[in-house]
Amino acid sequence: MKQTDAFMQALDVLCPMHVVLGPTGHIVHAGPTLKKLRPEAEVVGRRFLEIFDLKRPRAITTMDALRAAAGTKLHLQLRDAPKTEVKGLLVPGLGEGQSIVNLSFGISVVDAVSDYALTSADFAATDLTVEMLYLVEAKSAAMEASRKLNLRLQGAMIAAEEQAFTDTLTGLKNRRAMDHVVARHVDWGTRFGLMQIDLDWFKAVNDTLGHAAGDHVLQTVARVMVEETRDSDTVARVGGDEFVIILPHAKSGEAMEGIGRRIIERLSRPIPFQGEVCKISASIGSAIYDPESGQTVAEVMDDADVALYASKHGGRGQQTSYTPALRATAQNLAPPIGRDVERET
Repeated sequence: MKQTDAFMQALDVLCPMHVVLGPTGHIVHAGPTLKKLRPEAEVVGRRFLEIFDLKRPRAITTMDALRAAAGTKLHLQLRDAPKTEVKGLLVPGLGEGQSIVNLSFGISVVDAVSDYALTSADFAATDLTVEMLYLVEAKSAAMEASRKLNLRLQGAMIAAEEQAFTDTLTGLKNRRAMDHVVARHVDWGTRFGLMQIDLDWFKAVNDTLGHAAGDHVLQTVARVMVEETRDSDTVARVGGDEFVIILPHAKSGEAMEGIGRRIIERLSRPIPFQGEVCKISASIGSAIYDPESGQTVAEVMDDADVALYASKHGGRGQQTSYTPALRATAQNLAPPIGRDVERET
């Protein structure tokens, strides 16, 4: 009797998920880990095939057939929830008609550890399951760290791309962004309006009040242009005091003229800065890109520049929509005094 008890204790240590079956298939002893799977139900005394559903080999339905399959790998599943799947191997026991079935979780061990709150103490000291769980945990931690790193890198990439397309002083799009937007509309075959805007007397602000005042003026101008345009429009600062506005789906110059009037009116108001007053105005030239006209974007940009030239030459603080007649006029006129100077930063 003592020898039998010692043998059972050894099985509990070496195979904590084993069961010992009597001749009738009833469980006469169960390992500590197996008992933990059903802590509220006494497994000892119950028939093995009442607790476990034998999935493979499918032909086994009786205890005699099960004993005859000694040495064959068994695929089982607990009948009660959670219906954990386990692997098993049956060998003859010490007593007459006695059998020992050693069980393991196999690939379902991760779920089992969670379902039954198992620890390393619930596995044999030589069981590689513990090492596998460490590897799984390490892999999960590494994957989570990789996911967070990828998110940070993606965020950094988006921020870098955003910075590459943004004018740092005003927060508007820059020339690179404008070129990207224009190319996208061309690819889509979109008709759009183009407004070129130069600030008048901006260099005088820089020269008399300093670059801090000039920066304040540019930021104010940017805010005004954003407020006077639609969300679908693109406002870009493409030079020191040069701006471009792209207006998608512009059917005529009327919409641009309305926006231009409002911008000119607001920018003609004095801009206060540290007790001083900055006085500027805006000259605007506009043109329309029509994908059916056969014109290139570069040609339309040049048309808008010719219209801007006409606004500058006409006395500044005004807007001009391009017409072919303007080009002939521009060829006979010298550049208005100060235009090139005012484009300097």
